[in-house]
Amino acid sequence: MAASESIPTSWRAVLEPVLASPKSRALGGFLSAEEAAGKPIYPPRGTRLAALELTPLDAVKVVILGQDPYHGPGQAHGLSFSVQDGVRVPPSLVNIFKELESDLGLPRPSHGNLSQWARQGVLLLNAALTVADGQPASHQGRGWEEITDAVVAAVAAKAEPCVFMLWGSHARKKAVSVPGLGPASHHLILTAPHPSPLSAHTGWFGCKHFSKANMFLEAHGRGAVDWRI
Repeated sequence: MAASESIPTSWRAVLEPVLASPKSRALGGFLSAEEAAGKPIYPPRGTRLAALELTPLDAVKVVILGQDPYHGPGQAHGLSFSVQDGVRVPPSLVNIFKELESDLGLPRPSHGNLSQWARQGVLLLNAALTVADGQPASHQGRGWEEITDAVVAAVAAKAEPCVFMLWGSHARKKAVSVPGLGPASHHLILTAPHPSPLSAHTGWFGCKHFSKANMFLEAHGRGAVDWRI
């Protein structure tokens, strides 16, 4: 991984062994070569670990797994499903806001920056943390998965009960092999179709993940998430 990405303190013990692996070193070399060739990569350097910076390991209450960052200029800023202020809200996030409105009665926000969720313990993690301009899934299989698998496993190993929101088959597959997320898990595992317009009408709407998460968190003394942004 690029040296300019500083590992947040609370995640260092989890990630330093993984980052020393040949796969992670190869990832760093790949990213450096792509940038040296002038190929735009999103999100930009210095923001790729934003999810870990805004949500320390000991603060995680909820994990929302995405696939990879938005691949248009100015959109991605290191949080899954989130876009920077002033950027048009993408269709999947529009559907997330529609479900929030239906589930909790919250008005739809005028922007798509989910940093407020991250600061409350909602880990907004993509499986791959970079993507090439205009090429979705272009950095999958390059080494990010080993790193983000370690992040998910670290949360699953926490004694405090957490909520895992697995939207779509990719998120479910990523979590299925993680110790601590099986049928006997003390965490709440919520699954639903992806909120993308391509699949949202097959069961995303009405999943009520946000109210279910808060009920679980409150029942276990962890405090509800304020889903307003």
